[in-house]
Amino acid sequence: MFELHASKAANLKNDVLSGLTVALALVPEAVAFAFVAGVEPLVGLYAAFMVGLITSIFGGRPGMISGATGAMAVVMVSLVAIHGVEYLFATVVLTGLLQILAGLFKLGKFIRLVPHPVMLGFVNGLAIVIFLAQLGQFKVTNEEGVLAWMQGSQMLTMAGLIVLTMAIIHFLPKLTKAVPSSLVAIVVVTFLAQSLDLDARTVVDFVRDMTNDPMASIAGGLPQFSIPSVPFNFETLQVILPFALILAAIGLIESLLTLTLIDELTGTRGKGNKECIAQGAANTVTGFFGGMGGCAMIGQSMINVNSGGRGRMSGVTAALALLGFILFGSNLIEQIPLAALVGVMFIVVIGTFEWSSIRILGKVPKADAFVIILVSAVTVATDLAIAVVVGVIVSALVFAWEHAKHVIVHRSVNANGSTVYDVSGPLFFGSVSSFLEQFDMEGDSDDVIVEFKNSRVADHSAIEAIDTLAERYISRGKQMHLRHLSKECTQLLTKAGSLVEINVIEDPDYHIASDKLG
Repeated sequence: MFELHASKAANLKNDVLSGLTVALALVPEAVAFAFVAGVEPLVGLYAAFMVGLITSIFGGRPGMISGATGAMAVVMVSLVAIHGVEYLFATVVLTGLLQILAGLFKLGKFIRLVPHPVMLGFVNGLAIVIFLAQLGQFKVTNEEGVLAWMQGSQMLTMAGLIVLTMAIIHFLPKLTKAVPSSLVAIVVVTFLAQSLDLDARTVVDFVRDMTNDPMASIAGGLPQFSIPSVPFNFETLQVILPFALILAAIGLIESLLTLTLIDELTGTRGKGNKECIAQGAANTVTGFFGGMGGCAMIGQSMINVNSGGRGRMSGVTAALALLGFILFGSNLIEQIPLAALVGVMFIVVIGTFEWSSIRILGKVPKADAFVIILVSAVTVATDLAIAVVVGVIVSALVFAWEHAKHVIVHRSVNANGSTVYDVSGPLFFGSVSSFLEQFDMEGDSDDVIVEFKNSRVADHSAIEAIDTLAERYISRGKQMHLRHLSKECTQLLTKAGSLVEINVIEDPDYHIASDKLG
């Protein structure tokens, strides 16, 4: 699915260097998402540190990077605006507990049921979202105190440094792979901007624009443990539970889809249920230490993979380096030109977008092409959780519609003079009408056999259809026998009663989901 030729093996040097690269890119992202959620920059930075550290150590996908994300931040903003940041911390704690329960009940396996067109739309939509998010870096505060697009030499400097960053990332691996090209690009561009005294916006400029505070900084101390200052009563639960449910769902969907993506990139297999528990534990801890919570970050995960990060040490390094920036290195990190980080993210966009999906749009079924475009569009317009749910529902409806036409009933007469109906194809809510229409009750003999050996009875609608068929034959004084049904169906066919024939040896057992998928 993705054309990425990187080493699949974990390497300590690569993990450490790629982790440093990721940490540099995490700073403006965490600050931006904190601004979206309506909280202080340190709330986002603490979340990036704690969520990243805990999931890297205990998660089910080594090499995947987690932190504060925009998908969750947009849900938090109304909660913070109405009830305050302490309610946000309480919500993040509850979000984590819900995610832990999802992992314990092994719900992570169901992410494997997401259709491939939905996955393509997911990565394409996120690539577009990441690209659009970088456009905000081209705005500065003008004399009227509002954000406006850069002009003149400042815009040219920004564009030139972005191109230089992207060129280094692209061409350096052709010369050497000893160090991550993204890290080299950031260092080189920062050195040039400082030594030549270029008019380039830096990380601290971005922080001050976001907070509208000319003295703002990313500097801070260690996060402090604190129980959220909210009333512990039913009213508080009524406020935070709806937000916690949405945040838990968004966090798990984004994390598990990113896990699947990294699986494909690295040719390895992550553990979805273990990742659910780790994400939940991370959010629970973060809520008690003044962080805004988070989940897997596809952009930073792609930077890590592209830079050679494969093991847990890459995520641990990124988290610890980020904490080091907050505690000791804020003055240095704040001088990094935003152009360098934007260039890194543009490379991520190019690598994330599945360009082959454009080429195959005319070659795959129209329904699949529609789902790819739909999920991409909904991801950009709303958020990925809604997009994935919409994509899965549309895919399921298309599947149901197509298979509704595949139930075929063949009529014959056996040696005993009984009318035999041989049913082929799945019998479910979409095909029951076609199934019932294919029986000639008036023309059948008094003894009718319905053979389900080549059919699968899939749901309650199918069972009701069989009940209806039995009633129609009974009302005409005819006997109907059902053969080769599963045990589950025969137990529920109460109206057919003793007319049901059971062949214990040949009747199939159907099993839907297995925890091995998790």
